[in-house]
Amino acid sequence: MSADDKPKSEKINWFAEIRGLALMLLAVLAFHTFIAKPFYIPSASMVPNLLVGDRLIVTKYPYGWSWVSASFHIFPRSDTRIAPATPEYGDIVIAVPPDRAEDYIKRVVALPGDTIALVDGQIILNGEPVPQDMEPPVRLPADNDNMCMNGFGTSHPCMDDFEQYRVTLGDGTQVFEPPTYRETLPNGASYLIIDHIERQSLDNMEPVLVPEGHVFLMGDNRDHSSDSRAPSALDGGNGLGGPVPLSSIGGRAERLTFSLDGSATYNPLTWWGALREGRGWTSLRPELRGEAADE
Repeated sequence: MSADDKPKSEKINWFAEIRGLALMLLAVLAFHTFIAKPFYIPSASMVPNLLVGDRLIVTKYPYGWSWVSASFHIFPRSDTRIAPATPEYGDIVIAVPPDRAEDYIKRVVALPGDTIALVDGQIILNGEPVPQDMEPPVRLPADNDNMCMNGFGTSHPCMDDFEQYRVTLGDGTQVFEPPTYRETLPNGASYLIIDHIERQSLDNMEPVLVPEGHVFLMGDNRDHSSDSRAPSALDGGNGLGGPVPLSSIGGRAERLTFSLDGSATYNPLTWWGALREGRGWTSLRPELRGEAADE
């Protein structure tokens, strides 16, 4: 065989390869912007319903799209919304505070036009107390320091105040059993909350009128949540600074996908053993009780 007869190696079309990768990246960004995006829970502000290390899916379309819908909040803030809609009581939503491009996850407890106040930790909505019924204490996992980890073995102080509620079960498992309540909003949306400090600065609030185009958000871990009750960094705090514009709501939390207990490292071989049982594909929509459940 002569040299001319040898098969010639094909040249790589680098332009086509790069174009294909760019199109794939754009498709992913578009999906995350307009349809849904995965999120990770780094803090305990939504305990007991969301744990540190939970992974979840947030849909982007339920309330329309705005500057905050983009995967990266690089666009100037604007009140413009496309296909706008209003959340319902009890929805868990992603919100961006007024001072920085950072995602918070909280629950909607008051809608546009509502007047909300707090008295000793209880919500007073339009002059009526929102029911808070005592429930058996939830059991929060305490082993492996998993309530105070970021999901990959890095220390994250978050649950130190729960030490007084540490309990050792019969099989040796250690859990936290903090005071737990069931809160039920006017539409029947019902969910568990934790409120274990008898008096703290966020337990009382004078009536606030929620403006049109805004919602009032609170965390389910009432004594450890920087939410609409707390001032934003613009006023020396780290909360949401009052009612949040709907243009700063980036989507609705739908389902957990999986959860890591804090014992995992960046080595994928450790992930399987760190999976929390029973949390995969759990719905994050509030339970409906009363007449709403019968509809």
